[in-house]
Amino acid sequence: MADMGFGKHLLNGIVSLVISVVVTVVMADDDDGPWDLSDMALAVAVSSFLSGFFTSYFAE
Repeated sequence: MADMGFGKHLLNGIVSLVISVVVTVVMADDDDGPWDLSDMALAVAVSSFLSGFFTSYFAE
């Protein structure tokens, strides 16, 4: 039963990651700042996955 909950939290984290990275990459402008788009996408991916995962975990 615990594995089923973990899978749901993992899926919520992945959905959050995909949505956030797609929106960030589509809306970003490479000439907008001193950062690299891949570095920014990686930072967004990590933070959005953790946000989606732990929001799902603690909301239960």
